[in-house]
Amino acid sequence: MNPFASLRLSRTLLAPAAAALLTLLPHPTFAADDPDAPKGAAVTVLKAAKSCFNDIVEVSGIVLAREETAVRPERPGLKVAEILADAGDTVTAGQTLARLTLPEGGMQVVQAPVAGLISNSSAVIGAQASGRGEALFSIIARSEFDLIGLVPTADLAKLQVNQPARVKVVGGPEVAGRVRRVAPTVQPDSQLGQVFIALTANQRLLVNSSGRAGITTGQSCGVSVPLTAVLYGSAGTVVQVVRRGRIETRRVAVGLMLNGQVEIKEGLQEGDIVVARAGALLREGDPVRALTAAADAK
Repeated sequence: MNPFASLRLSRTLLAPAAAALLTLLPHPTFAADDPDAPKGAAVTVLKAAKSCFNDIVEVSGIVLAREETAVRPERPGLKVAEILADAGDTVTAGQTLARLTLPEGGMQVVQAPVAGLISNSSAVIGAQASGRGEALFSIIARSEFDLIGLVPTADLAKLQVNQPARVKVVGGPEVAGRVRRVAPTVQPDSQLGQVFIALTANQRLLVNSSGRAGITTGQSCGVSVPLTAVLYGSAGTVVQVVRRGRIETRRVAVGLMLNGQVEIKEGLQEGDIVVARAGALLREGDPVRALTAAADAK
């Protein structure tokens, strides 16, 4: 047999086999050939979730004693002989505060008519004490304080007795409080009304110090998103949603806000995929690649 003919025959047989083998080998694919390949800009997204929001009315005011009792001797012509309590002391009802010398000799004691905090004392040993003069002691009855603040008319209607409040007093701690009284009228010039918030404090507060309170008037639970997901414009308030890999612009109605979150009353459903940071560069129908907030943080 002719060796050259044999070689030609082997080549003829190998060519189809090699072609068939090549079709079995994996080959690279391109994004243009893959309809499911990511397209468009990458955006960070999150799911709209349910949250509860407290409706808070903000109040600014000053701290005052709810009830202050003046302590004086019952008769004139007495002199202070001994002082047993001073301003800043907490006393009990019936506790002896001072001893006075009678003109005819002998002693008379001055006692606290109520328990509370002594806010002021004018008692000086040897000084005259009279039932008509300056009070020897002033006692904040039961150590009870109020924050007296002013509220706009629109918010005044939301307030009711016993609503809880958190109060931050300048130079002091944050304390709990409750609405004790709401004024039935407003000031004609400022259209502000008074609210009295009873403070619950385990330590001394400074009378006439300023404070700020947040009164919880109600609660609303619904769908919420971050404030950064909401766009405000001439066309209204919108949120950008990713659906089937494209941007949908939804008009929404917003409600309460708290800690960087905003309540969405209309326009979104729980579980909707929302662009975490909405922007004017994204338009209706734009293709995007959605990255969850957790994955984006990594």
